[in-house]
Amino acid sequence: MGGNGIAGGSERIRVLIADDSLVAREMLTQILLSDEGIEVVGTASNGQEAVDMVARLRPDLVTMDVHMPKMDGLEATERIMAYTPTPILVVSSSVYGEGMGRAFDALAIGALEVIKKPEPRDWAALEVIGRDIIRRVKILARVKVITHIRGRRSPGHGPQPTHVKPTAGAGRLQLVAVGSSTGGPSALLNVLGRLPADFRLPIVIAQHIAEGFVPGLASWLDAGCKINVVPAEDGKSVVPGTAYIAATGANLEIDGVTTRFTDPKAGQLYIPSADTLFESAVRSYGRRAIGVLLTGMGADGASGLKRMHDAGAPTICQDEATSTVWGMPKAAIDAGAADAVLPVHEIGPEIERIADAV
Repeated sequence: MGGNGIAGGSERIRVLIADDSLVAREMLTQILLSDEGIEVVGTASNGQEAVDMVARLRPDLVTMDVHMPKMDGLEATERIMAYTPTPILVVSSSVYGEGMGRAFDALAIGALEVIKKPEPRDWAALEVIGRDIIRRVKILARVKVITHIRGRRSPGHGPQPTHVKPTAGAGRLQLVAVGSSTGGPSALLNVLGRLPADFRLPIVIAQHIAEGFVPGLASWLDAGCKINVVPAEDGKSVVPGTAYIAATGANLEIDGVTTRFTDPKAGQLYIPSADTLFESAVRSYGRRAIGVLLTGMGADGASGLKRMHDAGAPTICQDEATSTVWGMPKAAIDAGAADAVLPVHEIGPEIERIADAV
C-alpha cells in the first residue's frame, strides 16, 4: 500500500480526495481534517487528476466520486487498482438508479466500500455522516489491497486450493444463510450470479453496508443474477429462488420461513450481524441450512458459522486469494467452522450441488 502515513501506527493517515464539486471537496477536507489522525495530501477535480496524483503522492486512501469529467470515478478506480493499488472509499451522492449502480461497479473492480456523500443542507445528518466517513477511512486505510485487473481471478486460471466437499445432512436442505462485509458486494455478485433461475432454496444475507445503500445493492445484484435479489422485510415469508438482504441498523433473523428484524445487542460492533443470522438458521433448520461466510474484516460470523457446523450443517468459507479482506473467513476457519474453503467463483456452483443433494 502506498505512502508512509500509517506504517508505524502513529503517523497520520494520508488521504487524497477526488470529486468534481468544489463544495464537496472542501466539505470532505473539513470533515477529515477535524480528526488529528488524518492528513489530506491533495484534492483532484476529475478522474485523470486522481490517477496522476495517486501515482505521485502515494496516499494511504482515496475518497472517490463516481461522476467526474475527463475520466469518471469508475475508470479512475480501474486505473488505480491496476497500476498503483490503493484503498478506495467511494463517496456517492446517488443512492438509487444508474449512479448507484456505477458505485457498486467500482466495488467490483477493487474499491473497498461505498458511503453516502454528505449534503451541506442537512447539518444534523452531516455530523453523523462525517463521523462515519472518518471511522471508515481509519479502518480501510489499513487494508492491504492488491493489484486488481479484470480477469485476474477468472475461473480455471492458476492453482486452486485443496478443499473438502461438504455433504448434505439428513433430509432436504431448506435455506442458505450468507454473511459478508468489506468486498462483499462483488463477492455476492460472483456467488449469486452463478445460481440458476430455478434455484430451489431461499437465501438470507447479512451484508455490512452504509445506511441507505441496501435497496441500491439489491437492485444492482438483481440485475446481474438469474435469481431474484430484494431487500429483506420484517415479518415476510421467504420463497425459493430469492435472496433477501438484511436492512442496515437491525439484525436479520430467520424464524421458520419468516424474516424478523431484531435490535442489535449492547456493544454489537457489526450491524447487521452474521452471527445472529447464522444462529437463527440453526434454531430454525439445524443441519438443513447451508452457511456461507465471505470476505470481510473482523470476526463477525465465525461463532455463528461454528454453531451451524457443529449442528451438522454444510459450511463454506471464501478463500484468502479471492477475499478482499480475509478476516471473517479466516476467523471461522481458525475456529474449525468450515467444511470447505473455496475461491469465490466456486462457491455458487458448490451451493447448487449441495442444495440438490438428498
